[in-house]
Amino acid sequence: MAFLGSLGHCIGMCGGFIVAYSSAKIDDKSNRFNQLFSHLLYNFGRVTSYIILGVVFGLIGTIFSLSALTKGVLLIIIAIFMILMGISLMGKLGFLNSIEFSIEKNGLFKKAFSKLIHSKSRFSFYLLGSLNGFIPCGMVYFFIASAIATTSALWGGVVMLIFGLSTIPILLSMGFFVSFLKGGHFRNLMIKLASITIIFYGFYIGFRGVELLVK
Repeated sequence: MAFLGSLGHCIGMCGGFIVAYSSAKIDDKSNRFNQLFSHLLYNFGRVTSYIILGVVFGLIGTIFSLSALTKGVLLIIIAIFMILMGISLMGKLGFLNSIEFSIEKNGLFKKAFSKLIHSKSRFSFYLLGSLNGFIPCGMVYFFIASAIATTSALWGGVVMLIFGLSTIPILLSMGFFVSFLKGGHFRNLMIKLASITIIFYGFYIGFRGVELLVK
């Protein structure tokens, strides 16, 4: 789901961010290894932020592990959220747009982004990725919901680690194959596949929740 989502939704959400730092911070004349290393640092920064979110929300999920009834209700709520998000990814519902909001207008974010985008240090790529990892995003919300459902700080972190690692191949390649990855037919196909997968997983989570309620 994370891989398919990165082919569809993540390209649209993070594409501008990647193009911006690639244009401002990466010299086209530098060798491929240096360019690749810079992109990897950026992506590892994203993954670090996702792991932190997974641990935090997995820890929050432990609150709901006290009773089967409470966990069942939580899973049903998460299932509804997933199904709505899947339908929204298909463009049939405005749910996803309503839960995503622009953080770029935030003064603190703009100040941090400006400082990092003009920095010449290699570590600034990692910090930019970390900053990007905390930008509100529907796909991130979906996997955070999955992290909560684990009711474990450890497994919440693992869920978000898997999510982050699964998005690296496409976002890492984006700087080299922008026109192809953003192509309408290809991107739309990946969005539909991701949507269907998320909807089916939502029904599965909902079924697990109902099972806990009827026990």
